Amino acid sequence: MCSLVTLQVDPSLVLSGPRLSRHRTLGMSGLSRIFGLAGIALLLTAALPVDAASLRPSRSSLQRQAIAARDHGYPAARTPRDLHGLVERGHLVRLPGNGDYELKEGLRYPYARPEVKLFVERLARQYLSRCGEGLVVTSLVRPRNQQPWRSSPLSVHPYGMAMDLRVSWKRSCRAWLEGTLIQLEEAGVLEAARERHPPHYHVVLFPDPYLDYVSQLTGEKLVLDTGFDAYRVQRGDNLWRIARRHGTTVQRIQDANDLRGTTIRPGQVLSIPRP
Repeated sequence: MCSLVTLQVDPSLVLSGPRLSRHRTLGMSGLSRIFGLAGIALLLTAALPVDAASLRPSRSSLQRQAIAARDHGYPAARTPRDLHGLVERGHLVRLPGNGDYELKEGLRYPYARPEVKLFVERLARQYLSRCGEGLVVTSLVRPRNQQPWRSSPLSVHPYGMAMDLRVSWKRSCRAWLEGTLIQLEEAGVLEAARERHPPHYHVVLFPDPYLDYVSQLTGEKLVLDTGFDAYRVQRGDNLWRIARRHGTTVQRIQDANDLRGTTIRPGQVLSIPRP
C-alpha cells in the first residue's frame, strides 16, 4: 500500500464542474442538535489522534468526519421528507450519472452536496481515462431513519457529504483509485476507507477544504454557487433583523435552515437565501 502514495492526482480532478462563483456558502445547524446524545460535545471537541493516511477504517476518522459536519453547520436528513426538503432548497443536488460514471441500479436517493457532485464527476473522468471502465457510485445521502442497523451514530451519510464507490475487479484500477484517495486524504480534503462487508470504498468529502484545494491550484477563490450566502450569528441578532439586513424574509431563512422556531445562537452559521 505504501507504494501507492507516490501516485500523482491529476489536477483536472478539481478544475471543472458545476458553475462556480467567488461567494462562500456555508451550511446550517450544528451536529450536536441532530444527535442529541449525552457527551457528544466532549466527543467532538476532544483532541483526536492524526493517523497516517491509509484506507483502514478507524473511529478517529469517523470523529473527524462528524467534526467536519458540525463545523460546516450542515443539516442532516432525518427522514425522507427532510431529504426532499433539502433537495428543494438546493442544499442537495442530483447526481444523474453520465458517460464517465453510473449509479448502482435501484439507488433510492441519488443526491449529495454540490461539492460531492463536482468531485465525483472529476474523479470519474480520470478513472475512466486510466482504467477504461466507468466509476460506479453505490450510495450517496441516506436519511438517518434508513441507515443500516450497523451504522455508526457518527455517520455523515445523512449530511450528503459521503459516497460509496464500487471496488473494481481490476487490480490496476484498484491501485490507481486507492492511490488517488490516499493522496487526497493526505491533502486533508477527504477521509476514505476500504470497507470489506460489503466491499466498497467509503469516501467523505470535506467541502470547504476541497474547494480551498481547488483555489490553491487555480490561484482563485472558487466555491460552488448554491444560491445562498453564509452568515455567522452575532450577539444581539434575531431572525427579523437578519432577514431585513439581507433583503429576505424570516420564513425563507427558517426554511433554508430547517428552523422550527426563531431561536438562534451567537456563532451559529445560517444559510441566507439571496433575493
